[in-house]
Amino acid sequence: MSSLPNRIEAALRAALQPTEFMLQDDSHLHAGHAGAREGSHYTVRLVSERFARLNRVDRHRLVYDALRLQMQAGIHALIIDARAPGEV
Repeated sequence: MSSLPNRIEAALRAALQPTEFMLQDDSHLHAGHAGAREGSHYTVRLVSERFARLNRVDRHRLVYDALRLQMQAGIHALIIDARAPGEV
């Protein structure tokens, strides 16, 4: 079984084919908070053609749809920076 960050990356790459990808584990910043016991905290930055002509809410929906299983298996919080090419 691969680590949660590896599963997150694989799911997002498969679903969104990003041209740029960054995943950062921010869990250490939340040590001691109530949510820290419920799962990990991540920041993800993606650039994908799939985001072109979509508003922020629709872009986030695509990310959450791709991470449906991971959201139930260890992600407590996710900061999403989702951009289309040319918006970087």
